[in-house]
Amino acid sequence: MSRTTTDRARARTETIVSTLGDAFAPLMKADPVAFRGKFRKMSADPHAFYRGTACLFYADVTGQEDPYADERSGHIWVHGDLHVENFGTYLDSDGRLVFDVNDFDEAYLGSFTWDLRRFAASLALVGWQKALPTDEVRRLVRTYLRGYLGQVDRYRDTQDDQDFALRLDNTQGPILAALEVARQQKRGDLLARLTTTSKGDRTFRDDATTRRLGAPERRRVEKAFRDYLRTIPDHKRFDRDLFYRLHDVVGKSGFGIGSAGLPAYSLLVEGYSEALDNDVVLSMKQANTPAMSRFVDEEAVEAYFDHEGQRTVVSQRALQAHTDPLLGHTEIDGVGFVVSEVSPYEIDLDWGDLTEPDDINGVVADLGRATAKIHCASDSDSDQTLVDFQVEDAVERSLRGRRREFTEWVVDFGLAYAEQVRTDHALFVEAFREGQVGVRAT
Repeated sequence: MSRTTTDRARARTETIVSTLGDAFAPLMKADPVAFRGKFRKMSADPHAFYRGTACLFYADVTGQEDPYADERSGHIWVHGDLHVENFGTYLDSDGRLVFDVNDFDEAYLGSFTWDLRRFAASLALVGWQKALPTDEVRRLVRTYLRGYLGQVDRYRDTQDDQDFALRLDNTQGPILAALEVARQQKRGDLLARLTTTSKGDRTFRDDATTRRLGAPERRRVEKAFRDYLRTIPDHKRFDRDLFYRLHDVVGKSGFGIGSAGLPAYSLLVEGYSEALDNDVVLSMKQANTPAMSRFVDEEAVEAYFDHEGQRTVVSQRALQAHTDPLLGHTEIDGVGFVVSEVSPYEIDLDWGDLTEPDDINGVVADLGRATAKIHCASDSDSDQTLVDFQVEDAVERSLRGRRREFTEWVVDFGLAYAEQVRTDHALFVEAFREGQVGVRAT
């Protein structure tokens, strides 16, 4: 390896280490064991590393020219961590099973291109890990973008930004399969896995992921629960107090890569009736600072929110039409938390059996449409007031006469950044093994 190459690798390692340190230092200090687990999971492969490093992505892209976004299309609600594994099913507030984007912890205001570029790099990484030829990967990214742009055009032709959804009646292949699996899930099975009953009462099971609370902590969580109830919109509130009766609370761990070190609780509430199989499990999880907010100057956005829990909930309600009726936010000791249902109907898209380019091609077209849905629903037609214009018009205006060039720009970025991530992953693994990344790999 030449000295120049070695110097570049050393400089990039320093960027990776410092960016992760800036993003996660307080959480690393609070729960080093959780972060050793997080970093070991990120070490598994380049895409696992990519999922855990949105902060590094925004450190890179916010310093680059964005020739396809203007003052409007560069300032919309975006998902913030759009990758191939952040899609799945949920039961919406109208009782319909929907396949959509999920996990809105990183949502914030930024350029519409950031979500598309982050997804393109994710798809290129998965394509590389599945040993797909480069030309096929480029075709898949183009298909995703065509799905996105086609759906943007359809939003421009309709007056109702809430009318589109991927459902049982308009999907096929792996997406339909995920919806059908979700349809077969039972609340009773979820409750049996997480809880136990004794003398007619249901409580949480004690296991390695749960922690019983002392009296002072329990009182703080119970107060936070009462405060959370006031954040449920009136039109989504169940009209009987029975539903919100609290039965049990435990501390909870064992969430995904992005939640390492974040305090969380599980709450068991009465549910739809006093029948034991109608009880509902809620998650109350501390909200984190979104990665992109560290790299953009958004004083108006910061002033709009009281805390990160509120920011996450407002973002999700803007981006996802017909959200979970139990979605809300609260505070514990001045720190924001997000509350939502632990639903049996949430099934992630399984990429394990998606190996052939033609099969993946049909899926990514729908993922492009789903991405357009969250962008175009989160504008002047939603309840928030930070984006007070029609996103579909702003995107069309930014790309008018330049769609082909834009598509190739995103494709080229996706493949080039995926290559960078593969290099970064190797540098990260070595730095982690040598104890350079916050918590020593012991």
